[in-house]
Amino acid sequence: MKETTKSQSDKFIDAARELGCDEDESAFDEIVKKVAKAPPPRQEEPAEKPKPKRKPAK
Repeated sequence: MKETTKSQSDKFIDAARELGCDEDESAFDEIVKKVAKAPPPRQEEPAEKPKPKRKPAK
């Protein structure tokens, strides 16, 4: 009698299918948008850099 063993990757794929994972990228993007809602970045003027102080001449 021959035992059939699955590789680790096959077991992972089977587990992912049982959990209802989807390989579609657009489905992933929709889920991420529901979970991670970040405010749009503010458009601010860059602050002026302070001028470096000069050492007094001798």
